[in-house]
Amino acid sequence: MFNNYVKALHIIFIVTWFSGLFYMVRLFVYHTEANEKPEPERTILQKQFKLMIRRLWMGITWPSAVLTLIFGPWMMIQMGSVPTWLAIKLGFVVGLYLYHFSLQAIYRQQMKGIFRFSSQQLRIWNEVATIFLVAIVMLVVVKQNLSWAWGLLGLFLFVILLISAIKIYKIIRSHSRSVRKSD
Repeated sequence: MFNNYVKALHIIFIVTWFSGLFYMVRLFVYHTEANEKPEPERTILQKQFKLMIRRLWMGITWPSAVLTLIFGPWMMIQMGSVPTWLAIKLGFVVGLYLYHFSLQAIYRQQMKGIFRFSSQQLRIWNEVATIFLVAIVMLVVVKQNLSWAWGLLGLFLFVILLISAIKIYKIIRSHSRSVRKSD
């Protein structure tokens, strides 16, 4: 019974961590785009986005990542052994933490007013968390029933679909901007 509480807490903190990761990069995008606004709008937006980014990163995203890291190994200890699917999942989890640390670097830069990435680059980077989410959830739910070849092919096709959607969105957005400018 106690195992279920550990599992529930692990899932809760995974959900809040992913929520923070997804929204964080959106805030990075909006913060970056605020640079294109005229004054005083630029300064007002920059100040507000810095506050929102700091609160989300330090108040939700980091604590959730740490608590996920506490409850995940706790569950593994309770399991006793590490099945193959879980070992592969852990590889994706390591990748997700590396992604998290990359966001930490962007966070530090943006807090200093340094914007190394365009809003389009950040939009693409935002989808990396989606790829990790799909891979991890599929491994956890499907486990042994998943053929690794089909699973990797599915993940590859998902990435292609995601990249295509980003490109289509960019075209639509560029077209909308040019229509607004001509009005």
